[in-house]
Amino acid sequence: MEIKHIGLDISTSIIGVSYLDNKGNLIDLQSINLKKEKCLFDKSKSTLNYFQNIVINSKFNKDVIIYIEEPFQSFSKGFSSAKTISQLNKFNGIVSYIVYDIFNVKPLYINVNTARKNLQIKIDKKLKNSKEQVFNWVKERENFVWPEKIISKGVNKGLVKYDESCYDMSDAYVISKAGLLIYNGQNQQEA
Repeated sequence: MEIKHIGLDISTSIIGVSYLDNKGNLIDLQSINLKKEKCLFDKSKSTLNYFQNIVINSKFNKDVIIYIEEPFQSFSKGFSSAKTISQLNKFNGIVSYIVYDIFNVKPLYINVNTARKNLQIKIDKKLKNSKEQVFNWVKERENFVWPEKIISKGVNKGLVKYDESCYDMSDAYVISKAGLLIYNGQNQQEA
């Protein structure tokens, strides 16, 4: 299967990656775990290595389209500090350039709220975790084997639960599916 659409949910700890075919069907969901990397340069190098390897080992449509979740542009009560937002915006720019350089296509940026609205994802604001709600929405629609982990310590020792990367992969999926709807599958090289 040829990959036509790539969706990215970029953070400095885990990058969610979604791969869709030319009809918008899911090919794969992956994540790039950057938690062990200490600085943006190491995180960037790991991200570059990931995409260099994926290009070698996967088949891409010559007109691949890349959608990236737009980074935060303002502060919200109870969320990230100025330093965190600054780091995230720097890293978003670095990853944007990496995918631009590798695929020779300018990424398209999509606001997370616009993406959810286009896909008619209803977030219950009374519940705290919107990422959990998005993950459940994606799980209901896609037959995918989600990564799990076994808790090794504490009262929940032995309990199997979904890996935290599932949230990032779900967000990337939402960005790629919404991008497909918003841009109608057209390659926006000059966007």
